[in-house]
Amino acid sequence: MAFTVVRFNLVDPDATPGSLSARYRAALDMTAYADEHGVDTVQTEEHHGAANSWLPSPFVFAGAVFGATRRIAVTVSAVIGPLHDPLRLAEDIAVLDLLSAGRLVTVAGIGYRPQEYERAGVEWGRRGRLQDELLETLLRAWTGEPFEFRGRTVTVTPRPYTRPHPLLLVGGSSRAAARRAARLGLPLFPSAHLPELEAYYHEQRAEHGTEGFCMMPAAETPLLHVSEDPDRTWAEYGEHFLHEARTYASWQSKDIRSAVRSAATTVAELRDEGVYRIVTPKACAELGRELDSLVLHPLCGGMPVEEGWRSLRLFCEATGA
Repeated sequence: MAFTVVRFNLVDPDATPGSLSARYRAALDMTAYADEHGVDTVQTEEHHGAANSWLPSPFVFAGAVFGATRRIAVTVSAVIGPLHDPLRLAEDIAVLDLLSAGRLVTVAGIGYRPQEYERAGVEWGRRGRLQDELLETLLRAWTGEPFEFRGRTVTVTPRPYTRPHPLLLVGGSSRAAARRAARLGLPLFPSAHLPELEAYYHEQRAEHGTEGFCMMPAAETPLLHVSEDPDRTWAEYGEHFLHEARTYASWQSKDIRSAVRSAATTVAELRDEGVYRIVTPKACAELGRELDSLVLHPLCGGMPVEEGWRSLRLFCEATGA
C-alpha cells in the first residue's frame, strides 16, 4: 500500500477570524482522526502575507498536531530557511523533536517569492549564503556543543530527541540545492520528479564522500479529494481547487519546477489536467496500488469543513488507513 499523506495549508480566501479559527480547529481534529486511522504523515508548509491566509507558521501548527496525536509524523515541506534566525529555528525544531519523540520531518528550501524576502527585510540576493549558514548552524547546534556563530561562541539547548539530529532534508529543484545537500551529507527533497537532479546529487555526494539519499516525488503525484460522486463534487467545489491552483501558479517563475504546479485557468481545464483529482473510493484504492504515495488535500482552497471531513473519511476507508 502507498505511503499516505494528509496535507493542510489552511487556505481560506473568504476567512473571518471566527471562520479561520474553526478551520484550524477542524484541521487538528482531522489530524487526530488520521492518526487513529494509520495515515503516515501530515504535510504542511510556509508562506507569508498571502491574501487567502496561507499558513505562515508551520512549526506552531506542527506543535498543535503533536499535542493532538500519538504516532503520525508531521512533514514541514517546506520551511523557507533564509527567513529564519538559525539559532531560534534550531531550538524550535529541537523542542518539537522532543515533544513528538522524533516525529518531525523538516524540508528546508529557499523559497521563490521575492516579496516574502522583502516583507521580512531579508536580501533576496543573499538567499543562497543564508541557506548555507542556516543548515550548517542547525547541524552544529544540535550537537549540544559550543560553536562559533557570527563571531561569537554559542550553545543551543536542549539537544533533540533524534540522533544524530532531527530529520532534515534540503528542498529545491536546482543544482545549487543538490550541491548543498551533498556537501553537508543531507538528504535531497526535489520539488518535482527530476531524475537528472537526483543523479547529479549522487555524483556530488561521491565527490564529497558523504552519505545521503534522495526523496523524490514520483512522476505522478496528484493532489486528491475523495467523493462518491466526483462529477457533483467538481460542480460544487471545483472553484476551491482552482483558487489554490491559480494562487500557487501566480507565485512561480518559469524556472521553478513543482510536482503540483498547474497551468489551468478554468475548472474544466483543471479537471482535465490531473494535478488535482477528485476520485471515488474505489479509484483511490486502485491508485494506492499503483502509486508510491497518496496525498489527500481535504481542505483545499477554503473547502467547506464538512466536505473535507467526508473526503478524509472516505480516504481512510479506501486506503485501509
